Amino acid sequence: MARPALALLLCAALPLAACSTGSARPQQSPAPIDLPDRFSVDPQQQAREDLARWWDRFDDPMLGQLIGQAQTANLDIAQAVIRLRQARESLVQSRSALLPTVRGSAGYSRNEPLRGGSITTQLPDGTIGSFSQGGSSNFSLGLDASYQADLFGGVRSGVRSARASFEAAGFNRAAVLLSVESETARNYVQARLSQAQLANARESLAIQDENLQIAQWRVQAGLVSSLDAEQARAQRSQTAASIPQLESSYAANVARLGVLTGQTPGALREAMAAPKPIPRGPASVAAGIPADALRQRPDVRAAERNLAAASAQIGVSRAQLYPSLSLGGSISSGSSSVRSLLDLITGRAFANVAQTIFDSGRLRSQLRSARAGADGAFYSYKASVLQAMEEIENAIVALQAAREREAAFRTALEAATNQALLARFQYRSGLTDFTTLNQSESALLSAKNGLSQAESEQATALIQLYVALGGGWDEAAPIPPLPPRTGSATDGQ
Repeated sequence: MARPALALLLCAALPLAACSTGSARPQQSPAPIDLPDRFSVDPQQQAREDLARWWDRFDDPMLGQLIGQAQTANLDIAQAVIRLRQARESLVQSRSALLPTVRGSAGYSRNEPLRGGSITTQLPDGTIGSFSQGGSSNFSLGLDASYQADLFGGVRSGVRSARASFEAAGFNRAAVLLSVESETARNYVQARLSQAQLANARESLAIQDENLQIAQWRVQAGLVSSLDAEQARAQRSQTAASIPQLESSYAANVARLGVLTGQTPGALREAMAAPKPIPRGPASVAAGIPADALRQRPDVRAAERNLAAASAQIGVSRAQLYPSLSLGGSISSGSSSVRSLLDLITGRAFANVAQTIFDSGRLRSQLRSARAGADGAFYSYKASVLQAMEEIENAIVALQAAREREAAFRTALEAATNQALLARFQYRSGLTDFTTLNQSESALLSAKNGLSQAESEQATALIQLYVALGGGWDEAAPIPPLPPRTGSATDGQ
């Protein structure tokens, strides 16, 4: 196509674009989010710690090993990585619209006579001659190119939207990683808590067996009534009844750890069989200022990228109101032989301008919908910020409360131990009744379990705070490969 004709089409498109541009209302910016300078429940004002490997602060090798296995073999993380790969391919596809599309073609055909294989004709000398009729061959080559000119930024807006969605998928993968790490650590703490409570119950059961035997001896000797023996038997049975429930809770935690690490539920039974103390972390954690914590939160970062993607969709919808310009061209050649295929080459070029005249308001409705989507993404982003602040402050308060409860239960355990020892001595000496001994033994078991519970609550609150502060992931770290697949399905990579 000649250059004057192409220039004429461009000049025709500009007035239409000007009319459409004047009808597009610019988006109004929502109100910004005001962040406080410090957390309201944090008495300290220190720089935020590096929490990339927060589980190392518990000084428990088994916990670190389980989290490492979950990072590489957990199936939820694998699905998040696949979603990230899909988002990356969507970005590649959207970028391809910025460049022309080129297609090539090649063909071959041959024509054969339908019937007969010769032609009979009279020669100039009057004789009759016969000639064989053969087929003909045809070779062809072609090359087509097309390009959608991005005059009004619709394609570039689509690329920005795809890039933001890809980045959001990366942050969503990090959020899943944090969730798996924290769930693994919490189930590990709960498993150790069940082991501690089982040890308390079995220790108390052994003592209660002795108390029951002493009560039975005293009943046989006529020193007390059978009421003491029945009370001892009832207490012993209640303690024994709690053991199967604790064993069931422990088995559920171990099974969950197996699934979290990409294994069968019973894969860790042997590794977790040996009882170990409930892990204890540091006495304090520097939370820093809210802005630092929010920058490290992958869910907040993902919500911000989703807002960017939704805002870019406004540009995509707005560009559809304007004219579209398509450019293209093709070259082709054909011949009856391969040698002369390139002797004659023909080509053509074209440009096309299209503008929607009437669509019953569909395009403008799409623009309004895109603006509403951006507003919704902003409020989702703001909600993620407030939720992050809430989770951090709740974790700080929970950690402080757990420490206070642990200190109180340690005092209670010391007093209950002394009380139980004195009650046992007095009962065996005949200086007190079994009701006093029963109450003392119950108070001792309750104090032991209360201290174990407070220790687990402190460890859980620490885990909650570490994750709420955005620890456990590194933006610069490479994404680990997917766990190996088993079965008959083939990998499509």
